[in-house]
Order: sequence, then C-alpha cells, then structure tokens
Amino acid sequence: MTVAIYPGSFDPVTVGHVDLALRAARIFDRLIVAVYAGEEKPGRLFSAAERIALAQEALAGASAGEIIVDSFSGLTVEYARAMKATTIVRGLRAVSDFEYEFKLAHMNDHLAPEIEVVCLMTSSRHSFISSSLIREVAALGGDLDGLVPEHVRDALRAKFSERAKVGT
Repeated sequence: MTVAIYPGSFDPVTVGHVDLALRAARIFDRLIVAVYAGEEKPGRLFSAAERIALAQEALAGASAGEIIVDSFSGLTVEYARAMKATTIVRGLRAVSDFEYEFKLAHMNDHLAPEIEVVCLMTSSRHSFISSSLIREVAALGGDLDGLVPEHVRDALRAKFSERAKVGT
C-alpha cells in the first residue's frame, strides 16, 4: 500500500487544496491530508481543531481513493515516517512557489532520503488562490464563491463577523 501525506496549514482549506488532494488520492492508495497543528502563528485565523474540521468536511465523501485528515506538529518527515508514508505531496501554483518548494524538497531529502517529495501542478483554474489571499478577501467582505467550499465560506463569514463584534 502506498501512503502519501499532503501537509499544510490549510488556513483555510480552499478549492485548490481540495482539487490537489483528490488528484493525489488517485495516485496513492492512501492520502493523509496533514494539518499542521504546531505553534500557532500570528495571523492564523482558525485554530487547529477548526482547520481539521473544515478539511474533513471539504473532503467528506471523496470518491478518489482513501483520504484521511489528521494533524501533526514537528518535522513533516518525522510525521511521514510515523505514518509509514513514502511520499510527501506538495502543490505548485506558480513559478514563485518553485524556489521555496525546491529548497524544502532538498532539506526533506537531507533529513529523510527514503521519503520522496512529489510536486503536483495546481489546476490552472486554481493557480491564483492562496489561503492568505482568501483571508484578505474574506476580511474585506469580498465574494468567495468558487474559491472555497461553501462551508468554509460560511465559517469565514462567521469568523469575521465575530471579530467585527469584538472590535466595536
């Protein structure tokens, strides 16, 4: 059985993340969408538990292979080893992602040469979507239709509505 992990912060999960997970799940027997739950960074919108729940709902009923949503902290390669994964899946949206992903792949190879890193190109219709851009658009009340699953759009609206109430 081939096991791969698709790690990320998923703050929030987008249609681009879902598309990449579904495509990766067709390649591997089991795909673990690994939500990073380490130290909370400033600017993080959703808690780890919220990000996990949003990702689980986004991928519920997926017909492409076995997809599991889990969380981890620490080094990605250590989590991959613990899950008996042979591959780490990463997404590339644009050339600007390449340099970072290239360095990360080489560091992971140094730390765990037995684990391959596979980069999948994001579908062209999702190449401009990033979680940080989604957070910015949501904070300003912009239209998120087609950018995130509906339940994520609703969670974003609720989160920013809460923040507006606290700020007044």
